[in-house]
Amino acid sequence: MKIIISPAKSLDFETKLPTEKFSMPDFLDESKAINDSLKKRSPSDLKSLMRISDKLADLNWNRNNNFNTPFSPKNARPSIFTFNGDVYSGLDAFTLNLEQILKSQDSLRILSGLYGVLKPLDLIQAYRLEMGTKLNVNGSNNLYDYWSDKITHKLNEEMTKDELFINLASNEYSSVINRKELKATIISPVFKDFKNGKLKIISFYAKKARGLMVRYILDNDLENINDLKGFNYAGYSYNETESKKAQELVFVR
Repeated sequence: MKIIISPAKSLDFETKLPTEKFSMPDFLDESKAINDSLKKRSPSDLKSLMRISDKLADLNWNRNNNFNTPFSPKNARPSIFTFNGDVYSGLDAFTLNLEQILKSQDSLRILSGLYGVLKPLDLIQAYRLEMGTKLNVNGSNNLYDYWSDKITHKLNEEMTKDELFINLASNEYSSVINRKELKATIISPVFKDFKNGKLKIISFYAKKARGLMVRYILDNDLENINDLKGFNYAGYSYNETESKKAQELVFVR
């Protein structure tokens, strides 16, 4: 099984790591090319490009200029323990045991505007770069153009025939994958909550539920779609009636 999730803007470089194990990103040369492009931009340029505040523009200008290879545990940190948003709150990676961490290293992939695609133990340095950012790099029109073939090829390279592919990433990130070229059928779980008598996708809850589903898969060592339908964390349950679209599993609470 392969699972994809989005990164997070919020980063944690302080919490003590539960393991000393780490790995290296597959596309560090490509990341450096992106960073070289970002380094040429002033804080004012970054503010306009990323639509962020002056404070965040200054922060990320410093991050871009402090980007330094080669990566090591002294200047970088495993991605799964660094991203710190709603998805990662649901995943709660710091409480995974070593066996689960190693399992995630094989099955979980994190899509990234700067790093392309990351394994959980891949080292990263602090950054902010959403996949939807209209940044031209080495002749590409944008980051989708820059990353699509690279990420799709890498995922294909890692997958076996008929391996289950679970999309728990946002549309912004999952859109980078060339679905026509991917050698797997993409299963996309959807999480809905009742609000004012109607089922709705509520962003905060849906993001956390994506992380909870990753945790459910790792907790139960799942390998098939029927087992996935048993997801019941945080009160969610599979709803066959709501699952009207092909390759879409809807969970409600």
